[in-house]
Amino acid sequence: MRGEKLERVGREHKLIYYDGSGKHDSITLRGSTWFDHKNQVGGGAIKFMQEFYDMDFQTAVQELLGQTITPLSHAPSKAVVHEEKTKEFKLPEANSNMHRVFAYLIKQRFISPDIISHFAKQHTLYEDKQHHNAVFVGLDENGVPRQASKRSTNSFGKTFRITCEGSDTRYSFSHFGKSEKLFVFEAPIDMMSFLTLYPQEWQKNSYIAMNGVYENAVLTALKNHSNLHEIVLCVDNDEGGIEAVDRLRDILNGNGYSNVKRLAPPYKDWNEVLKAKNGAPALPAVPHKRKEEYLKEVNELGYLKCRPDKLTSQLYATFKNGQYKYLAEYALTGSAFFMPKSERINSECKAFERLQGKLGSSYKPYTDKGKKAQKQRALQECMQEVLRDLKRTACTREQSVLTAKMLYQLADSAVRLSVEEALSVPIQEQCEDIDIISEPEPCMEFG
Repeated sequence: MRGEKLERVGREHKLIYYDGSGKHDSITLRGSTWFDHKNQVGGGAIKFMQEFYDMDFQTAVQELLGQTITPLSHAPSKAVVHEEKTKEFKLPEANSNMHRVFAYLIKQRFISPDIISHFAKQHTLYEDKQHHNAVFVGLDENGVPRQASKRSTNSFGKTFRITCEGSDTRYSFSHFGKSEKLFVFEAPIDMMSFLTLYPQEWQKNSYIAMNGVYENAVLTALKNHSNLHEIVLCVDNDEGGIEAVDRLRDILNGNGYSNVKRLAPPYKDWNEVLKAKNGAPALPAVPHKRKEEYLKEVNELGYLKCRPDKLTSQLYATFKNGQYKYLAEYALTGSAFFMPKSERINSECKAFERLQGKLGSSYKPYTDKGKKAQKQRALQECMQEVLRDLKRTACTREQSVLTAKMLYQLADSAVRLSVEEALSVPIQEQCEDIDIISEPEPCMEFG
């Protein structure tokens, strides 16, 4: 309603705006949540209104409820105001030497001096004069600096990493070789750590640091280097990195890049691996609890002999009683039953096992962000569609396939809600009561 420009990318949208350094699309929106990949902040609708329209809490709520609507032309967002205020991109002034940066990267990060020297000679790594930060530079296809990020070299106190003002997010700290492989990292230090760990003929491959888990620089690199066909995601082995793998793979596949692999560090990130190798304390990998619980519950689902005349009442009863694991089992069994006979091979039980495997292999935690109340609503909607569908007294082959798909989706929704309950903290959030359609009538035998 405010006139902001959105661009669909897969299941997400990007907020598009322009400033002195060009086009920007670092803010993604999915459902009622948003995330700024450049500045690594995000939140819900109210926080968005506060951050980008300078609103207080009450004003943001009023606008979201539709009590007042201010046209974009009268109350421009920060993105539009930013167009007038953004300075032209300029690299921080370089120090006369790199003593602090060398000492930090070698002594605290254990990065090879040869690797540091290589990027220093390429003028993509240097020490700034004012604060002695490490500056990592991103060059465009003509070798012109377009992006830079600064990393504190302090040996004590709080460290920081920040992108320099006016940076073009289409470019980032990188190295391009002649092979078809592109290794993708979250941060420059991760990338340099990996090169220290695996130095043999490293220059023949290509490497890029995203400054987070934002794909813009990766897509630009692929566009500008036609030799790159194999992409290896080397992002962190923590919840954010695990989610980024699926999200980046979907984005890359959507842009025509199907050869995407994952190389996970055995510790939290590649620098932690390097620390461990050098006998320093290292942070362990961080498992994705929601994904692990989902896979565990899917693996525990058991096949139940399907009785079509009882399926509707079984689904309804387990839903009404909150028995989501049993609901998932009945739904997945029903899905196997309605599959075409040519796809059931020897038995419905085998078809059930294939669907069970598909649930696990296709689960993507970055798509599983809703709170418990949202998942209850999603399950309710799924349940209503399935019950309406099962009222049919006869099914064509095409209708049976559609029914199988709906039951499969119901099983997935049931498991997701079951996982949410398993992960609930002691102080549980208030969840909405579910008011489902009236109890189904006795169902006739399916044809």
